[in-house]
Amino acid sequence: MPRIALPQIAERLQVHYGKQKPPKLDGPWEMILWENVAYLADDERRWKAFQVLKKKVGTKPEQILSAPQGSLLEVTRHGILPEQFAEKLLKCAKIALEDFDGNLRSLLRCPLPKAKRALQKFPGIGEPGAEKILLFSGTYTVLALESNGLRVLRRLGFGEEKKSYSTTYHIVLPLSAGNFRVASHWNVKF
Repeated sequence: MPRIALPQIAERLQVHYGKQKPPKLDGPWEMILWENVAYLADDERRWKAFQVLKKKVGTKPEQILSAPQGSLLEVTRHGILPEQFAEKLLKCAKIALEDFDGNLRSLLRCPLPKAKRALQKFPGIGEPGAEKILLFSGTYTVLALESNGLRVLRRLGFGEEKKSYSTTYHIVLPLSAGNFRVASHWNVKF
């Protein structure tokens, strides 16, 4: 089967699904919260969970740490495993305060490896998630490929499957990166 260039695939997807509306998030901290408010929820349910967090609890780490368990569960019930994700929100808030004094924007000035390592301290943020935060913050031009995107690129013929996700990720990334026009489609304020 002949390989179709990734820009053509992206154009076909946009024609079929239309222009996607990204969430409006305020910096890397809200992006971390976005990843942790609702597990296995579609964008609409995740947006609702995020709005409940903003209105009932607040998004500052101190507000999350002082929130009643019931309020956090009201947020995380938009996805599955609400108790575990309520705990993840608490852990995120604790890390933000203890390691970064509640301000993650300073990470955006760090060298790429250091910034990625720092972001990966947070629950739900692996290497692809850290790269996504850095990409959509306008800090670094990286592919930021999450697991579903990796599977798609594999099916399109980029790289080869390895036993380790990380190994597969590092094989596919360089093979596919030159095929993308990187543009931030998230609406993140900085």
